[in-house]
Amino acid sequence: MTNPTQTFGGGPATARPGWFTAIMRGAAGKCPNCGNGKLLTNYVKIAPGCSACGLDFSGHRADDAPPYITIFLVGHIAIPLALASKQLFDPPMWMQFAIWLPLMAVAAAVLLPVSKGAMVGLQWINGMHGFAGPDADPAADA
Repeated sequence: MTNPTQTFGGGPATARPGWFTAIMRGAAGKCPNCGNGKLLTNYVKIAPGCSACGLDFSGHRADDAPPYITIFLVGHIAIPLALASKQLFDPPMWMQFAIWLPLMAVAAAVLLPVSKGAMVGLQWINGMHGFAGPDADPAADA
């Protein structure tokens, strides 16, 4: 089975990567199509398009999914660790706040652009929202 070719988003038609590759490229902050251009211009601002292959990023709509994924991951990793440290070491409450609050804030700040890039890569590879191409039904997203 061959990969379908991309016929939208600018640039020449090329074979599309697999979904895992597209998501990993997005998570790395690179274009999900070619892996060369930058996906993010600022902390979590999506670039207008890929500087390498010309893929248009203007159609993405990640909305609330990246913050939700980030909170889900940080909460499901940090809370069990905090509870385990409480049971094993019983540190005072001030020490727990001094350790866990900054750790969770830094983890959330690091994971947010990663989850946003991964979400845009997932949207692109599945042809969701504005990545569906010129022949897509505009009512399909409603």
